[in-house]
Amino acid sequence: MIKELTEEQVHTMTLDEKDDWWLKNVYKGDMPQLTIRSALTGMILGGILSLTNLYIGIKTGWTLGVGISSVILSYAFFKFMAKIKLGSHMTILENNAMQSIATSAGYMTAPMMASIPAYMMVTNEVIPMWQTFWWIVVLAILGVLFAFPLKRRFINEEQMPFPEGYAAGVVLDSLHDEDGKDGMFKAKLLMGGAGLSALIEFLRADAILEAMKLKFLALPHYWDDFIYKFATPKILGSPLKDLSIQWDTSIVMMGTGGLMSMKTAMSLLIGGALNYFLCAPILINAGVIPEAKFKAIAMWALWGGAAIMTTSSLYSFFSKPQVILETFKKSFAKREKKSHALDKIELPMWIFAVGIPIFGALTVYLGHAWFGIHYWLGLLAIPLVFVFTLIAVTSTGLTGITPGGALGKLTQITYGMVAPGNVTTNLMTAGITSEVSLNASNLLMDIKPAYMLGGKPRHQAVGHILGIFAGGLVAVPVFYSLFHNDISLFTSDALPLPGASIWKGVAEVLTKGLSNLHVTAQIAAGVGAVLGIVIEILNKKTKGRFPLSGVGLGLGFVLRFTDAWSMALGTLIFWLARKGFKEKSSFGYRAFVENQETMAAGVIAGGSIVGIILILLENAVA
Repeated sequence: MIKELTEEQVHTMTLDEKDDWWLKNVYKGDMPQLTIRSALTGMILGGILSLTNLYIGIKTGWTLGVGISSVILSYAFFKFMAKIKLGSHMTILENNAMQSIATSAGYMTAPMMASIPAYMMVTNEVIPMWQTFWWIVVLAILGVLFAFPLKRRFINEEQMPFPEGYAAGVVLDSLHDEDGKDGMFKAKLLMGGAGLSALIEFLRADAILEAMKLKFLALPHYWDDFIYKFATPKILGSPLKDLSIQWDTSIVMMGTGGLMSMKTAMSLLIGGALNYFLCAPILINAGVIPEAKFKAIAMWALWGGAAIMTTSSLYSFFSKPQVILETFKKSFAKREKKSHALDKIELPMWIFAVGIPIFGALTVYLGHAWFGIHYWLGLLAIPLVFVFTLIAVTSTGLTGITPGGALGKLTQITYGMVAPGNVTTNLMTAGITSEVSLNASNLLMDIKPAYMLGGKPRHQAVGHILGIFAGGLVAVPVFYSLFHNDISLFTSDALPLPGASIWKGVAEVLTKGLSNLHVTAQIAAGVGAVLGIVIEILNKKTKGRFPLSGVGLGLGFVLRFTDAWSMALGTLIFWLARKGFKEKSSFGYRAFVENQETMAAGVIAGGSIVGIILILLENAVA
């Protein structure tokens, strides 16, 4: 049973009191955690599950965690090995260290959804695969280093939920029960959700079904496709499907919604509805947005959406700065202090102090040598990284989603002013801030279940580094195999890469000067900036009971409405299940209420992995 502070304790206890409570009630001492078998298992599963993010990233420009899937698969495997007398069960902390490695590996696909392909499209040159690998590894390690001083602020003090990490902690706790029955039920549920999602993806693969002469089994890509055989519903002359207002037959994004709160999901839906039902049709009709296509709409909408997320996150952080200031003060102050148990298990600040200058300098050098970024422009990216990491961690802590793309746009704005006309510098410096902030957030996501279960943060950090290499060694070669060095395949139906398209478009607009932004985009950014602050003020005054999330609302503007709708629908389905299934012994309660995270994780993993395999097969068939 996981022991947690009550809501009242979170708001009334000091940081030292919370740390003492954790050491007394949660910490598990020297229980095995990062072992050889947990490391190897995490690297293997992480490499495989990184394909889920590769798939989702290609389709949406997003990355998601793979922690829950890896936890259950690892548990089932070692339980089976123990049953046939070829091994023993992992401890709960070994399994947690394993998922930290796997999750880290899963996030290594992010640059290949954004800055890397955008750079190739702009220059029409393929970046050598080995350069891509080492570039993203260096940035990922820099992200880990930036996360070090933030752990106590966001996890120990604020007790932020970090939904994916929290879900992994809950799943781990229930898996390692006394008889193991609950663990096997979770494994079956995970595989059932994965199987259903995978089957749906297979039935959507038109080219594969046609090659197998099974076209009669094909599902439409959208449930509303049949409507367009009879009529074309429009808003101010723009077809709904061109506005991305459709209902996807895939259930992968619905599974993602299962990991979100109702507040965040409804904020996403409201943001998406405001953008696609109101703003976009009006602006398309007026000629401000050139056409009713997602890429064109996103080029306008991202300014307001990014502004909401930025000011919301910054206000949330700076409204309570004393903890992080105290962290730095205590870390560098020269004074005698008593030995404390936390000193042996926390992430030591000297690593942060030494590591950031070293890896920061390496980033600046590689950026100059490989992508032509002037040294002083590379140096400017380093302080920006820290500011944007604060924003990213806040978003991840509240929603489980890191808005790396949106934060990259803020970097592009900055470099649009200091380096006008330099498109490649604009792209790759934005890639630095995006990737570093993503990995910093991911590390804290990994540390969350360790904190819940009594593990050592240092072990999580080492595991995260192992995952960085595992994910890169799998995801980079697979990504290159998808386009076979043919850049023209980018933005095709098979490889839509909406994230990369937006990055490329923003760079081209900004390097011609900010005056090229339409006045409506400037107004949207200003309104969004104010709205983000107002929402956070109201959330603070109501102690979190205000029904809107600034980050969720902003994300609704950035995503396709199809995805915002699917995610909100997924959240709603699980919410209705909690209301409808009251009998704790019923299958419905056990599957949709008690094991909501497991079901959602299975749906995400199954559909994503099969989806990426189908893309590879479709390329082969073509």
